[in-house]
Amino acid sequence: MSKKSFISFFCILWVALLSFSACGSKDEITIEGTLENGAGKIIYIEEMSPTDRIFIDSIKLDKKGHFKVNCQMPYRTFYNLHVSEADYVVLLPQQGEPVNITGNYDSLSNSYKVLTGYDSQLLWQLQDYSNTGARQLREIVATDQKNRELLNNGELSDAEFNREHAITDSIFLSIFSDQQRYVAHFIEDNLGSLATLIALYKPFNNMPLVDPKNSFEFYEGVLAGLEESMPDNPHTLNFKNTVERTRFTYAQ
Repeated sequence: MSKKSFISFFCILWVALLSFSACGSKDEITIEGTLENGAGKIIYIEEMSPTDRIFIDSIKLDKKGHFKVNCQMPYRTFYNLHVSEADYVVLLPQQGEPVNITGNYDSLSNSYKVLTGYDSQLLWQLQDYSNTGARQLREIVATDQKNRELLNNGELSDAEFNREHAITDSIFLSIFSDQQRYVAHFIEDNLGSLATLIALYKPFNNMPLVDPKNSFEFYEGVLAGLEESMPDNPHTLNFKNTVERTRFTYAQ
């Protein structure tokens, strides 16, 4: 092989290696954050596949409550970051866009905020609005309980209690309607994003905000958006089966 040919071959090989290296790293994602009251504590990360939660790692926060984790993403999917089974947040990272969060370790889901990572920010906004509704719900439940105590103590008549209860019922229905409208707009504004799957299944007070029986068009809209933006994604394929099963169920 001539010197010129060798140099040409070396250049081609070098470009190929660079391309291979880029392809090998493009699926890596970064999630990091700083949590108040988190110094020296443990946070856990799981991949949320269409059918299961897959444990990835446990991470010890440093003395400032900071953590950082890099992992390979097999396809666009959700990640569950939690401090306990009941206290967690759902993130939706993508390659080349690190997710950065803040919050309080002792109340992660109620305090966290996503600083960077577009789709993860969408999910945070969705959860933040849900948290607002939950706080309003706790307030009217507390009012109802207080009124019931007053009734039992003879400080409220039955008529007065029923009148107050009708008010809290009306407030609840208003809050529920607000949550429904928010979720509907969220889905319509973000068709094509996996974040719409989380919105679609969002409950409020253990009731679905999108009832498949009465609002099946939202299921069809979410599926159409995902099939256009990521037709081969496992979440899309799994959701397509869900839509078909749901359509069959309510067609009976």
